[in-house]
Amino acid sequence: MSRSVVLVDAVRTPFGKAGSLYAGTRADDLIVRAMRGLLERNPKIAPTDIDDVAIAAATQSGDQGMNIGRSATLLAGLPNSVPGYSIDRWCAGALTAMTTIAGSIAMGAYDVGIAGGVEHMGNHPMGEGMDPNPRYLAEKIVEQDALAMGNTAERLHDRFPAITKERADRYALGSQEKTAKAYAAGKIQKDLIPTATRNPELGWSIATVDEPPRPGTTMEALAALKTPFRPAGRVTAGNAAGLNDGATVSLLASEDFAKEKGLSIKARLVTFAFAGVEPEVMGYGPVPATEKALKKAGLTIADIGLFEINEAFAVQVLAFLDHFGIADDDPRVNPVGGAIAVGHPLASSGVRLALNLARGFEEHPEVRYGITTMCIGLGMGGTIIWENPHFTKGAK
Repeated sequence: MSRSVVLVDAVRTPFGKAGSLYAGTRADDLIVRAMRGLLERNPKIAPTDIDDVAIAAATQSGDQGMNIGRSATLLAGLPNSVPGYSIDRWCAGALTAMTTIAGSIAMGAYDVGIAGGVEHMGNHPMGEGMDPNPRYLAEKIVEQDALAMGNTAERLHDRFPAITKERADRYALGSQEKTAKAYAAGKIQKDLIPTATRNPELGWSIATVDEPPRPGTTMEALAALKTPFRPAGRVTAGNAAGLNDGATVSLLASEDFAKEKGLSIKARLVTFAFAGVEPEVMGYGPVPATEKALKKAGLTIADIGLFEINEAFAVQVLAFLDHFGIADDDPRVNPVGGAIAVGHPLASSGVRLALNLARGFEEHPEVRYGITTMCIGLGMGGTIIWENPHFTKGAK
């Protein structure tokens, strides 16, 4: 048995710089705020309708521990009868939460579920509490660089010398400019759930916009940044996503259930795929994951009209674009900017990509298919192919 799965809605908190905007806020409170905001704007869904809740976090301890999927469900005020569980696939946590809930809906076990992710990198620095097995290095299971994401990006530059630092900087500048333009047009704010913040000096406030974007960025400023992962390297704080805090959440349902309840349908899930690559070049993961997903769907890259690619590093996006013969500045790619500008709170980013793609579908009824794709630590990639429910052949 297989049923059509649709994205009903998705929202997120504004993203903050690690330990800045949300320095006085718990991670579980961020995901709870996002969940409440999602349910508030979808009143046709009764809390008792929710079959399950999957919430991702890359560091599952402290305020991101205690099975945050179940904890957040209780804290958000959902009935005790609604279960919840936690997901960890590092950067693709929320993406995996979506595919896991979607798989349960497709097989008929669920009608509707919540999938999301949270990462408070201020409270939980990357790699906190990790204990990599010494065999990784002693037995050369992975190269040493595989355990440091910035070094994997430098390795990707080594593998593809045509992707220069200048190209990476130019791509990063484009991300900042597209984000600024999208903000000016009011495209991003509509899906941000206002979130309370607490500052010891200023007291309580409400976050309504992302903190990380730098709209005044220039090529000259990017060129002057240090390369912390390698002397005379190519990866900088300007052409990579920052360390961030934030939460995202989505509502997925069977298409029949959505229509029966009169719910909005923002995207239809076609298929998905995950794939592995050498851990030391983990940024290349989206390439085989996308090839695998396209094959499953019986599509080619030419069928894809919109791309939401997580910008962990500019080099990783450019390697994907080069592989598929897509120009660096192709307007189909991340049209409202990406993680280099707005941030990448690890396990939460997958839903942000789906949210952006859904808004792109609304603006482009001539586009039938779009993808969300991202690289994943320790050498993986994940891709979801979506269909535009607003598709009208010949529309422009």
